[in-house]
Amino acid sequence: MNFTTTFRGNLSLLSHCSSCCDIRFQPILASLHVTRPVRCRLGNFSSYKVSRKKRELICRVTDTQTEPDSNNDKEKEVHDGQENQPATASDQEDDNSQPDSQLDSQPQVENQINGNDVADTKGGVQDDGNGEVASGSPLPGVKPQQLDEYIRIPKETIDILKDQVFGFDTFFVTNQEPYEGGVLFKGNLRGQAAKTYEKISTRMKNKFGDQYKLFLLVNPEDDKPVAVVVPRKTLQPETTAVPEWFAAGAFGLVTVFTLLLRNVPALQSNLLSTFDNLNLLTNGLPGALVTALVIGVHELGHILAAKSTGVELGVPYFVPSWQIGSFGAITRIRNIVSKREDLLKVAAAGPLAGFSLGFVLFLVGFIFPPSDGIGIVVDASVFHESFLAGGFAKLLLGDVLKDGTPISVNPLVIWAWAGLLINAINSIPAGELDGGRIAFALWGRKASTRLTGVSIVLLGLSSLFSDVTFYWVVLVFFLQRGPIAPLSEEITDPDDKYIALGVLVLFLGLLVCLPYPFPFSDQAVSNF
Repeated sequence: MNFTTTFRGNLSLLSHCSSCCDIRFQPILASLHVTRPVRCRLGNFSSYKVSRKKRELICRVTDTQTEPDSNNDKEKEVHDGQENQPATASDQEDDNSQPDSQLDSQPQVENQINGNDVADTKGGVQDDGNGEVASGSPLPGVKPQQLDEYIRIPKETIDILKDQVFGFDTFFVTNQEPYEGGVLFKGNLRGQAAKTYEKISTRMKNKFGDQYKLFLLVNPEDDKPVAVVVPRKTLQPETTAVPEWFAAGAFGLVTVFTLLLRNVPALQSNLLSTFDNLNLLTNGLPGALVTALVIGVHELGHILAAKSTGVELGVPYFVPSWQIGSFGAITRIRNIVSKREDLLKVAAAGPLAGFSLGFVLFLVGFIFPPSDGIGIVVDASVFHESFLAGGFAKLLLGDVLKDGTPISVNPLVIWAWAGLLINAINSIPAGELDGGRIAFALWGRKASTRLTGVSIVLLGLSSLFSDVTFYWVVLVFFLQRGPIAPLSEEITDPDDKYIALGVLVLFLGLLVCLPYPFPFSDQAVSNF
């Protein structure tokens, strides 16, 4: 297993192509003689003879629509720095007088351009067009491009990256390989990752402007840092057939309906009768407003944290649920997050805001009696479904709360509890849920991937006993299981205070989701 295999679907290894200007071509081409500067063009592939003295052939992919003419000048300047004098006429005559037999005796490198077929003679292996092609993208909201649309990084640029951008004081390169239309550099990280990233980014911007994007990641195979440089032109924003706001609005309307329906017990027993009794939905308006308020505060926390960290969020898609009204919202991150601490701030802000409001409303419901003096009559055993709800119910109600005994509670308790549950299921450490992003920010990609697998398995087992869990695990598996898109710099750990907030969110979610195991009676508790 290697790094490129692990990140398939985000940053995946491209099939090897001799047009990628990989440095490994040099040993083979060192003895190649060409009589004069030659340029051959087939489609978008071009081949240039640079120098008889250097005796090297540089292959690059050109795109006449996107590459400016100044690139040729830059390429010329790079080689003029290495060679002050062009080949003279006498040199050409000497080359022309060379016997054909001697030319035939030289090692040959043949670029067979037939569709997508390219031969690489170094390994003696020819790509016949059936090799793997990169799929996916390192960015959220990025549409994968076809192989012939990639703007490859020329060999001259790779040399500049190795010799002038990277270095002994930042990241000493020991190996490289093609990677998602760009280059993956392996080596030794010098100093703190955050400062090193800033130095490399500044140097790269001074050399190339905004032409390339740098990622500083962790190789999950050996947990060592790697650097990835990709052309920004390969990062094409995703487009959808249906406008984003239209789709989000449609989901929002359905969610409003399910929130109202969830708070009208008379309609839940017979869903088909809902359309004949739409007037009864108004009875569920107070409960729907409370639950929607908790969800809204949750999303507002994400928005405020995103603005402070420079993270761009997409339109939230509210997910309807006829069991609890809603499963919350799915919100995409539309740009590259700078570091794990920023991701942690955005991911934890929503659940913290939702838990805070939901918990306050939950306590208010226990403290104040129902306005009509009756409230909602429930069996005491219902509080066994949540460790947090059951614990506070026992603490505040005392001996009044006994198993098998009906109890009257303020409806605000049930409404706020629903809001707490929605926050809790979004705090499960799985995929691209808030909890999954928090786990990624706290412990890195490898640990979060393992937690995702464990969480999905546990949710799958729980779905055998709960229909709410069943629909949620299906949603997570097909829409939210990840993987999380790479950050610009994934090596630096968040600050301790933000780590504490992230752990608090995961812990609160666990308390809400776990059942309360102790019986509601003093005698049973003493015996226990």
